[in-house]
Amino acid sequence: MSNQNKPKHVAILAYDQLCTFEFGLSVEIFATPRPQINNWYSCKTVGVEPGPLRAAGGLVVQCDTQVEELARADLIIIPGWPIDKQPSADLKQQILCANQRGAQFMAICSGVFLLENIGLLDGKTITTHWRYIDELKARAPCAAVKDNVLYCIDDQILSSAGSAAGIDLALHLIRTDFGTSATNLVAQRLVLPAHREGGQAQFVPRPVSPPKRGALNQLLDEVRTKLDEHWSVTSLANKASMSERTLIRKFQNTVGQSPAQWIVNERIYLARELLENAHCSIDQIALRTGFKTPETLRHHFRKKLKVSPSDYRKQFGATHSIQ
Repeated sequence: MSNQNKPKHVAILAYDQLCTFEFGLSVEIFATPRPQINNWYSCKTVGVEPGPLRAAGGLVVQCDTQVEELARADLIIIPGWPIDKQPSADLKQQILCANQRGAQFMAICSGVFLLENIGLLDGKTITTHWRYIDELKARAPCAAVKDNVLYCIDDQILSSAGSAAGIDLALHLIRTDFGTSATNLVAQRLVLPAHREGGQAQFVPRPVSPPKRGALNQLLDEVRTKLDEHWSVTSLANKASMSERTLIRKFQNTVGQSPAQWIVNERIYLARELLENAHCSIDQIALRTGFKTPETLRHHFRKKLKVSPSDYRKQFGATHSIQ
């Protein structure tokens, strides 16, 4: 978890043949002023080659800053990248220097191919749009390429699948830097869900215009309101009126996780909300979330978030991020 004393400096790359949607979502999320959130990002758009920089849809982007701006960046966003486009020697050098001093890289969709070209993916767990997965595996044989997830986080390298998955990755980063309350604020402004798990499948099957919601969706909604209760595969299957094997398959196809993984994650989401917004003790939160004991809560919280519940509360209590 990041506890920023000063704004993180973000650089969004702009280049010829720019991917308009990926660029637009990066600007909307990171460059929009958000005075309600303390130490919100300082953001610049960086032209990495001479103009005019043409974007999809006949747009032309003009930038006030050039590639030298990357020397200041804490986070460099790559909003797509033509997979056969060669970066300039200057851009390569700036990115290598940024990597050496610990800057983060957020590659949206095909943006990961810029990092591959520069040689930063060996040993990294990465993803991209399903359309480019085989190409990425061929070009980055020393990387662990995940072929059906929304996004991957591996130290300094953050990568997303298709364009819209870049929003999920951005919200994950905001949650890491500012906590759940700030993330909810941004998501509400965008009229989007605040969280989709990175390991969720890129394709989520949905019924077409159903007369009513399916049994599994109804079950998920009910479990979210009763996380303090004991939920086993057997009890879930009985509640949904399906076999245990069918339940497990439907969970995997719909949310990309096993029932047990999904319940643990939902309990952690609730615990985070309570730690940020409620005056409950750790014992009370353990009971309300269904972890039952503080020890179990701490175990799962640390495993998922790499921080204890108490430290999380210190960093992201109700007055930490939102004024």
